[in-house]
Amino acid sequence: MTDAITTIPLTRIDGEADALANHAGKVLLIVNVASKCGLTPQYEGLEALYRAKQSEGLEILAFPANNFNGQEPGVDDEIASFCKTSYDVTFPLYSKISVKGEDIHPLYVGLTATQPEATGDGPMRERLQGYGIATGGPGEVVWNFEKFLIGRDGRVVGRFAPDIDAADPRLLSAVDQALSAD
Repeated sequence: MTDAITTIPLTRIDGEADALANHAGKVLLIVNVASKCGLTPQYEGLEALYRAKQSEGLEILAFPANNFNGQEPGVDDEIASFCKTSYDVTFPLYSKISVKGEDIHPLYVGLTATQPEATGDGPMRERLQGYGIATGGPGEVVWNFEKFLIGRDGRVVGRFAPDIDAADPRLLSAVDQALSAD
């Protein structure tokens, strides 16, 4: 990941300014999330992973996005309340952004350009297409709960399809490998 991406201004859901550079030396799992999606229960597994691995240096950064069938319609306060009340989320939440399309946030421009292919891509894309839902072009985020893994050195080391949850051995192995790297 370039320095330009690490310095892109981000806004936490409480309005506090942030940037990936503020998490230097940590392993980051960046996830685009939504409150009204069939995959929303993934919050539970993400929170469990965060609690299990935070002391080893894992940070999960969640970016609400309303790009997929309007499944994140709320404003930041509503999203924060939902996450705390429904899933006791303690990992950092950010203000709602766009993760694809003409208004894509610069963070996602960088992430998708750096890691255009996702582990496990295919089954979720095929299911969505079976429902007549367009899944975008190559490199675009397919749906809510797609995950990008960034190593301690700031490089994107993995990307995982939306239906790969926090307990999936492919994701856990990549997280553990990133945490053990210098």
